[in-house]
Amino acid sequence: MDQKKENVSDNCCTTRHKERSEEEIKSLVNRLRRIEGQVRGIRRMVEEGVYCPEILTQSAAVSAAMNGFNRQLLSAHIHSCVVEDIREGREETIDELCALLQKLMK
Repeated sequence: MDQKKENVSDNCCTTRHKERSEEEIKSLVNRLRRIEGQVRGIRRMVEEGVYCPEILTQSAAVSAAMNGFNRQLLSAHIHSCVVEDIREGREETIDELCALLQKLMK
């Protein structure tokens, strides 16, 4: 039983902690900063009374940017945590991944 607990705590995703390379962090944070700027721009548009279709166009751009962020993060997750878990025999990761994909596709 102790061995099983040790394996679970070593799993990068089960413990809700993930080591990322500096390059991956920089890329994800840069995407989030751009999205933050887009959202601030939308807020200003609302405050300034900009015509609804223009705001909606910008909102759609933010949604697309978030989808891009999600794709990048999901790809990294699959290539690292999921592959590692499967190699170590933790097949429950497949169920976790399927549940995650269901959430992302809503």
